[in-house]
Amino acid sequence: MNSEKKIRLAGYLLIVFFIGGIYIVSPNFYKNLFHVIISGNMTEIAAYIDSFGMMAIFFGFVLVLLINIVGLPSIFAITANGLLFGPTIGIIISWLAETAGVIIGFLFMRTILRPSAEKLIHKSKKLSKIDDLSGKNGFKVMLFLRSLPYFPSGVLTAFGAISKISLRDYSLSSFIGKLPATALEVMIGHDVFTYNQNLKRLAIIIVLAIIVYGGLWFFNKKYIDGKK
Repeated sequence: MNSEKKIRLAGYLLIVFFIGGIYIVSPNFYKNLFHVIISGNMTEIAAYIDSFGMMAIFFGFVLVLLINIVGLPSIFAITANGLLFGPTIGIIISWLAETAGVIIGFLFMRTILRPSAEKLIHKSKKLSKIDDLSGKNGFKVMLFLRSLPYFPSGVLTAFGAISKISLRDYSLSSFIGKLPATALEVMIGHDVFTYNQNLKRLAIIIVLAIIVYGGLWFFNKKYIDGKK
């Protein structure tokens, strides 16, 4: 727990310097960012990221990072990254930003939510049992859920924060699980907006996604849920 507290403190200091540094460089950044996020307009988001010129990739990363910290849907932002920088670079920067964002969000939420959750959990034997399982099987559960595309990220972050999953298991499962989910979201989003050129690839991606995630669901149901 001491090492986790040190990591948490370092994370808080890092995010404060990060947020402060962005404000110094661009005082209107957060005002414009808020407007763009609540608009939900993918074209507007892409134009906003592109307006930073040579720094566009950095701000594309920052945008996805901040959205995931607060637990909002990031599908429009990562789709914009895919359209602006191409699927490969779009996937890489969005995956790293989403992973970093959900870890930072987890640290904030655990500080706020876990103490209150513990008081409630200790009053219920059923909740205590579920809480113990979240510590033992937390990595498997989080890995599976994080790999699902379009699953509400903020919900999973909150779930992880009030559970017994360790910071290490949460971070590693998010890092691994976010890759296929983000890749699929970027590819589908990219091909939907450019469907005239990529209609065949979009159809193949959707079919493969159904097969892969259907297999994951079957494996989880038979080999993980079956062992409980």
